[in-house]
Amino acid sequence: MKTIRIVSLILFIISLITSGCGELSNKPMPKKTEIVKEPEKLEPAIIRQISELLDLAVTDNGHAGDITLSKASVVSSLYAENDFNRIWSSDKTWHPGADSFLTMIQSAEFYGLFPEDYHANALKDIFKKLGDSASKTDAALWARGELMLSDAFVSFAQHLRTGRIPRDSVSLNTDSVLSQEFYNRMFSRLKDGGQPRELLESLEPVHQGYRDLKAMLPQFLDSMDRTPYTYIEFPWTDSMTFVKQLQARLFESSYITFNTRTADSVELSNAVKKAQESRGLKVDGKAGIQVVSSLNNTGLERFKRIAINLDRYKQLPDSMPASYIWVNLPAFKMQVVDSGLVVLESKVIVGQPRTRTPVLNSQVLNFITFPQWTVPYSIIFKEMLPKIQKNVKYLDKENLMVVDRNDSVIDPAKIDWSKLNKKYFPYLLRQRQGDDNSLGVIKFNFRNKYDVYMHDTNARSLFSRSNRALSHGCVRVQQWDSLSRYLIAKDSTNVPIDSVQAWLARQEKHTVALKKKMPVYLRYFTCEVAEEGFIRFFDDIYGEDNALRMRNFAKN
Repeated sequence: MKTIRIVSLILFIISLITSGCGELSNKPMPKKTEIVKEPEKLEPAIIRQISELLDLAVTDNGHAGDITLSKASVVSSLYAENDFNRIWSSDKTWHPGADSFLTMIQSAEFYGLFPEDYHANALKDIFKKLGDSASKTDAALWARGELMLSDAFVSFAQHLRTGRIPRDSVSLNTDSVLSQEFYNRMFSRLKDGGQPRELLESLEPVHQGYRDLKAMLPQFLDSMDRTPYTYIEFPWTDSMTFVKQLQARLFESSYITFNTRTADSVELSNAVKKAQESRGLKVDGKAGIQVVSSLNNTGLERFKRIAINLDRYKQLPDSMPASYIWVNLPAFKMQVVDSGLVVLESKVIVGQPRTRTPVLNSQVLNFITFPQWTVPYSIIFKEMLPKIQKNVKYLDKENLMVVDRNDSVIDPAKIDWSKLNKKYFPYLLRQRQGDDNSLGVIKFNFRNKYDVYMHDTNARSLFSRSNRALSHGCVRVQQWDSLSRYLIAKDSTNVPIDSVQAWLARQEKHTVALKKKMPVYLRYFTCEVAEEGFIRFFDDIYGEDNALRMRNFAKN
């Protein structure tokens, strides 16, 4: 009796499942091959195939038999507008635009894209089959080719206009989310005789940095090592996975002679030492960020970094302001651009990885001569308080004074520092203004929620370092004097540059408010075309490339 009840329950559950999915299960599965002998019946059969395939794709996350459409809903709307008629072909012939677009797909790498994202192999196979007279009457083959071409066109358009990386909070591209109307217009122009290459290339950024980088791609790709090496995820979340990836990568470059068993710690360390020695790194046998970055720096991974940076240009507006300040964090460089020309360039120091400088858009509102630095509480508690509690003379060494909430200066010797902590700290720490102030002799203010700004520094020797990710988050500018002169010359302020120079000479604090706010962009670009004519890569100081690679390019 118990067995009968169990069987009945199972049958009841099955009936619920099948009835719930009845709408999907009753949909006809289009034939993979449908040879139509009567010429007049070929077009209706193709239209029916297109309609049925799209019906399936929309209800099953893009899956329709043996094809998968990444933009199923967009493609479905396009064909519904066209009564499911063909767009890329007619009778038994592809339109010239179809052939040229297939060629464009196969050369997608020249745009920083990946052919496999646009059905490259499947379309090549379909085009080849439809070149055979015996297959020209296969309605199923024509329908699949049509839909994959349209799906590829939609994806290609999106990737050229807005990129593959997700829109972030500082994206300035107003078309970052493309509408169905946008795609309708693109296909309308296509049906009116527009050439796919011209239509798609019209969507690309016009920024010179994008053009320069894209122009170098053919040369880069021509010499690129396409060997598929193991990518090492770092920082790792699973130590065993990390060891497996590391050993596999070391084996691929012959730093270790086996990969059939897990190497012990001594064997792995010796292999890492070989890698470090051959790559000019510090030889200590430890697989840290430098070793992993070097091993991951393969031809394919460099191409992915180029693709990521091309996408970053797609987050910018179609045109930039007439003049603006541009800070590229990984390049440790600030540029002032005026009418399309770089009129000022300066080395900068940016935030350490643990106190990174944010990517942002803002406007310089004013600058202050001989500013006074109020130490943020985050720095007080993380860095300063333990040192003060150990030796109160640390305050004098760092030129710091203690003030209370009423802005009165307090003698630090009269404070019981041992009782102060993150929950109880009724003081502010301020650095006395002067040339030895951490802000140096000038500070450039712009609104942002991170409380960062640009400024001079009292540690000017640090500009000689190649890796200048050294600050608590603010941007230190080597050419601060030239920047202040430019801002005054560009602005309608009544303050002459001579007055500013006089204030600096007398070490006086003054605020120069700008009537014309200067746009400032803090950005993260990890490659550019050097004047010498090659692609220069910068260190991924904050791991942003790695994060985007894992989210959006891991399968490529």
